[in-house]
Amino acid sequence: MSETEEVFDEPLVEALGRLFEQFWVLRDEEPEAYRFIREHENKLKRYVQDKFGYDVIVHQHFAKLEKIPVEPKSWMGIQSFTEPMDYAIFCCALAYTEQKALDEQFLLSDLAESIETLYPGEFPLDWTNYNHRRSLVRALKEVNERKLMKTIDGNIELFQHNEEEEVLYEVTQYARYFMRSYPDELFRFHSIEEMLEDEWRRQPDGGRRKRVYRKLMLSPFVHRQSENDADFAYIRNFRNRLRDDFEKHTPFRLEVFKNVAMLTIPEAKRRYTLFPDNKGLVDVCLHVMTELREKQDELAINEFGEVRLPIASLEQTVRDAKERTDHGWAKKFREERIPEVTRQVVKQWQTWEMADWDETLRVVTIRSGAARLTSVYPKDYLEKVEEEKT
Repeated sequence: MSETEEVFDEPLVEALGRLFEQFWVLRDEEPEAYRFIREHENKLKRYVQDKFGYDVIVHQHFAKLEKIPVEPKSWMGIQSFTEPMDYAIFCCALAYTEQKALDEQFLLSDLAESIETLYPGEFPLDWTNYNHRRSLVRALKEVNERKLMKTIDGNIELFQHNEEEEVLYEVTQYARYFMRSYPDELFRFHSIEEMLEDEWRRQPDGGRRKRVYRKLMLSPFVHRQSENDADFAYIRNFRNRLRDDFEKHTPFRLEVFKNVAMLTIPEAKRRYTLFPDNKGLVDVCLHVMTELREKQDELAINEFGEVRLPIASLEQTVRDAKERTDHGWAKKFREERIPEVTRQVVKQWQTWEMADWDETLRVVTIRSGAARLTSVYPKDYLEKVEEEKT
């Protein structure tokens, strides 16, 4: 049995989970987890390099798994950011901190002035503009939360309402290591597609296997995209080998159907991000999906297991689900108008890669993975609801 085929014990499974779920494991924040990863660095490196083509970086201050997706998705971005300006300011702030020495302190006004100079946008930044200040606040809060700098004195939230507000910051030892190091000059790339193509050129062998492992581990679902989808064919042909490998090295199980494959987890573990934290909306999404399953005989399902619905039809389904199940919904969704509830459901389904939305045709395409999700109330809860009615 080779190194990459041997079974991981529970601590190694936990360590691999941390590397996948977290941006990095900081020695000062999680000393025991960092120590364990460092002690088992070679075994972890061999496994993720062989299966995913990823690098495990173990630095004196942190451990990190460089995770590069096969296809970038909107949910992979920084969720607190709302517009491109946030990302641009964030990168300008990183460029500023890289010029500073470890533990060097600086004022928000100096940082803001440098960001103005570095900012690449078509229009210059203006800190008297409230929207620009809000964007700066969002970006710097993220820099702080990523431990790239720390606040010594002041409150960045106050800058949102007053551009004269000051905050004193200090550079941390992590500031220079957030951005991934590329072997080539970034200026030679003109698009994300070129960068991803370059990534696969650096994978000398096992490219298909590594694509499949990345898709399964990083996405909620892997859908069959076409009749000749080579990645999905690989999953179907090697499903038993893949299933055994994931069960030996992770807490996940592989499920493969005609049009979709996914990793599932038998027991909920707090470490793993299964769904967003908005439980109220999650409940609504699952109940609407359950309503659709009840109507499946009335739906036209194509060869890829997809259902296309005009928005009016989906709104009726939401209305039907509401009539049957809203006694357990959060107050916000019980009182919300049906079109708005439907809009939020579709947006959430898109985040889960369960649906696509065509704004021009106003049609929702519900993908086959969605059929795997359903929700029912516990029997004792339903009995209680019935008692309250009588």
